[in-house]
Amino acid sequence: MTLLQFTFAILLLLCTPGPTNTLMALGGFSRGWARALPLIAGELGGYLAVIVPVATVAAPFFTAYPQASLIAKAAACVWVLWLSYGLWTSEKKSGSSVEISLRQVFLTTLLNPKALIIALVIMPHGGPLELLPWLGLFAGLVLLAANGWILFGSMLGRAERFEIKPVLVRRVAAACLLVFAMILTTSSIQSLA
Repeated sequence: MTLLQFTFAILLLLCTPGPTNTLMALGGFSRGWARALPLIAGELGGYLAVIVPVATVAAPFFTAYPQASLIAKAAACVWVLWLSYGLWTSEKKSGSSVEISLRQVFLTTLLNPKALIIALVIMPHGGPLELLPWLGLFAGLVLLAANGWILFGSMLGRAERFEIKPVLVRRVAAACLLVFAMILTTSSIQSLA
């Protein structure tokens, strides 16, 4: 894979709406751009915690045992459903805005199927030193895409023409997460057939 192909494939995945990006936008909405930037550490940490071991050691295991990938997808689906439920019911728990935590972003990214796709399909496989330049480029692309999602959320939060209520943003985010979980479940069921 060329450098340009790698960059395009990674950006395409990172810019596609999903659970991590939903949390990043929601973080930008509730915290504002500058205060939401630390959430990027959770996203990058979650991706690297999956990509590095899989690309360096576990790729042959996932190829030999595809059911392990299904277990990872099931865990991801349960987590995304839990996040969706939490966002939907957050207004009932308190009247204040929901604070997206670094831990939530890390766990969501850790369970995000995009991490396995990047590790198994896009990232070259080899030793840690061989992967270092690719991982550096990947980290830069995560910073770029995450900033975009946070900026998008913060712009929604500062919209002056019309007032966007935090409960509406949380409910839309919860619905997006629910749709993502349904897509993940459907793809897992189809791979069993």
